[in-house]
Amino acid sequence: MNKICVYCNTEFEITDRERIMYEKVNLVIPDICVQCRWKQHMAFWPFGKFRTGQSDLTGERLITVLPENARYPIYTSKEWWGDAWDPMDYGQDYDPGLSFFNQLKELQEKVPRPHQQGAQNVDCDWCDDAWESKNCYLSRSTLRAENLLYGYRAIDIKDSADISHVFNLDQCYDCGYCFNSYNLLFSKNCRDCIDSSFLFDCRNCSNCFMSWNLRGKSYCIENVQYNKHDYEEKMKTINFGSYTELQNLKNQYRDILKNNAVHKENFNIKTYDSFGTYMTNCNNCTNVFCWEDSENCVNCLRGLKAKDCIDMTGCWSIQVSGNNSCCTNAYDLKGSIWCDGARFSEYCDQCLEVDYCFGCVSLRKKKYCILNIQYTEAEYNTLKEKIVADMKARGEYGKFPPYSLGLCPYNLSTASIYFPEVTKEYVEARGGYWEEKESQKIEGMSTSELPDLISDVDASISKQALICPVTGWRYNIAPAELSFLKQKNIALPRVHFDVRTKERMVTLGQTSGEAYKCIYCAKDIVGYYPKSWGYQKIACEECYLKEIA
Repeated sequence: MNKICVYCNTEFEITDRERIMYEKVNLVIPDICVQCRWKQHMAFWPFGKFRTGQSDLTGERLITVLPENARYPIYTSKEWWGDAWDPMDYGQDYDPGLSFFNQLKELQEKVPRPHQQGAQNVDCDWCDDAWESKNCYLSRSTLRAENLLYGYRAIDIKDSADISHVFNLDQCYDCGYCFNSYNLLFSKNCRDCIDSSFLFDCRNCSNCFMSWNLRGKSYCIENVQYNKHDYEEKMKTINFGSYTELQNLKNQYRDILKNNAVHKENFNIKTYDSFGTYMTNCNNCTNVFCWEDSENCVNCLRGLKAKDCIDMTGCWSIQVSGNNSCCTNAYDLKGSIWCDGARFSEYCDQCLEVDYCFGCVSLRKKKYCILNIQYTEAEYNTLKEKIVADMKARGEYGKFPPYSLGLCPYNLSTASIYFPEVTKEYVEARGGYWEEKESQKIEGMSTSELPDLISDVDASISKQALICPVTGWRYNIAPAELSFLKQKNIALPRVHFDVRTKERMVTLGQTSGEAYKCIYCAKDIVGYYPKSWGYQKIACEECYLKEIA
């Protein structure tokens, strides 16, 4: 089945596999393409800017990434979980004469939201979407992280900084898509590496520098083997503590990625009968990206532990569900955002451990509710049937909540990381939000005035406001960051920490493939590397496993 996307006017196909999955999870076949679906899903996932504010309940100070002048009340998480308010007090009767989405938006704007997502954290006040973490700072989407600075999608991390989409790292800096490594710096797509820097696609390596596609090596520089003494003597001449030299090394690394490194058509590991990239331990997954430990999923972006799901973003531990964003521990859930433990429910927002709820916000441990009003099972089924019929008549049912129900401006959402090409006009035309850059003069030091050498920086820098040359935002060098950089002898960064995160995510956020020919066998393949990157060596999986792995 071929369709024309009502958002971007491009032609897209509904495959037989998709049709089967839509039937399995009882979803309406969409009228927008998968890329536009993901953009809309991720627009509900705040990336934001960390800021201080006040609780709308008590005036207590809070730290959040939710926007200023939000269209909904914001409580501290402790208050939100407390007994001082009841989400059922905001319930409203369904009005068949009005759009259901407009009624859901009206409810959204009355019901409080917690200032942060996450639970079971210690000393993680300046974090969001953090879980079971300790002493982390300005990090997002973390699980079991400790002493982490500026992390993003970081799981089982300790004593590291400036890392994104990483698992099981310790003492690491400026890494993306790296696993099970210690003291690894400035590296991408590496596993099981120790005491190394500027590596790409290396595994089980130690004491290596500026190298690529290595397996089980030690004491290599630019893929040349040295003995231990010569390696250490050469490394003494390299100074990460000089910003100028570090930039030259980063440029050299970029050239290596373009001209020397072999890039597998996808970066899937232990993945079978699947199509997409950055999957680990997946089976029978189609058009799936940045996904782990899952089976029989279609059109999914960034998540893990899912089974029998379609059209999902940011979801964990979820089964037989579709068209959701940022939902966890769910079963038979559709069209919902930020729900945990929800089952047999639709169009819910921030609901926890609910069953058979429809169009509810911030409910906990409830059944048979619609728009935050309690019904009997029979009343619920009758009214839900009526609402679904009305939504179908208006062309609403089966669609994801519109941009107008989003939680933040698009350009401060996770969508802006994966789809930065989206314009203000595109978003506002669909009812969404956009934040303009601040134009007022902000006081602070230009980062061009920072000392070149980290050894010339003293503790007073942590009290100095710096101005990012990319965003114009003010930021600081945290004392823990300065201590970490001095310990590692790494020069101070010159741009805002969010800019650094987004730069690392560029290579991890590709969801569109391009046609290439394998450099070994010349077979036609699809690689997830835009031609503008200039990568010269793309290999099919079979040849890559034969020549590299």
